[in-house]
Amino acid sequence: MAETKSVATDGEDHLLEWPKQDNRHFLRAVYRVDDLDRTIKFYTECFGMKLLRKNEVLEEKQTKAFMGFGPEQSSFVLELTYEHGVTSYDIGTGFGHFAIATQDVYKMVENVRAKGGDNMIIREPFEVKGSSIFVLAYVKDPNGYIFELIQRGPTPQPLCQVMLRVGDLQRSIDFYKKALGMRVLNKVESLEHKYAVAMMGYADELETTALELTYNHGVTEHSKGNGYSQVAISTDDVYKSAEVVNLITKELGGKITQQPSLASQTNSKITSFLDPDGWQIVLIDNEDYLKELQ
Repeated sequence: MAETKSVATDGEDHLLEWPKQDNRHFLRAVYRVDDLDRTIKFYTECFGMKLLRKNEVLEEKQTKAFMGFGPEQSSFVLELTYEHGVTSYDIGTGFGHFAIATQDVYKMVENVRAKGGDNMIIREPFEVKGSSIFVLAYVKDPNGYIFELIQRGPTPQPLCQVMLRVGDLQRSIDFYKKALGMRVLNKVESLEHKYAVAMMGYADELETTALELTYNHGVTEHSKGNGYSQVAISTDDVYKSAEVVNLITKELGGKITQQPSLASQTNSKITSFLDPDGWQIVLIDNEDYLKELQ
């Protein structure tokens, strides 16, 4: 499928340049877990993450924990949400995995096993041969979310990927380029395994978190379930960014789910929307976000 043509009018063309100029980076992925303490223990003991903060949201009957390898001001983190009294979630078929970059996949897998997680290892370390040889493994957390472990050198963003399945890869590439200012970091197709992948992000793949958009040949729809929620991305201007998204959804699909407004819980200006496959993205004001963390 060829890249789609813009439907912007002459007066709107300047808007399409904004996402490329904006100061954007991945902030966090948000998803629901059925046992918060058990999940925190697993992530800290098996993966080496840190509990950065924990919040009670009494009006929503939720407890949130923020986990990661570095401070929220500069690192991509995971926002775990426990809804009081809810003991299970459906992850669905559309969510793929999170990925962790580590200098020694074998060591991390053995650490999972040593902590009693032998049944959590769904694929032992194996070598993948391409332009270079690298090592992968797959581990399941206590809630059923899959983590891909990738062997790499030192990196500023060990939480390096969020994999989502899409029904039209070129449409998704166009959407994330135009609406969010991302670029294609890498693109791979396997005719043997009948899939194509595009890594989308804001910097070099080895230095940043990326969205791994995966198209399984012939599969145009995937179930979302109610476990995985969204990815949050920073912006210097929520209002201008929402204008761009609104324009691109008319061209490629998706919709605004929350117009730019002040979030009551965090006192940050945000806007949220669905991409053409129904995956939710939240844009958060950069300055407000940093104030929230003080």
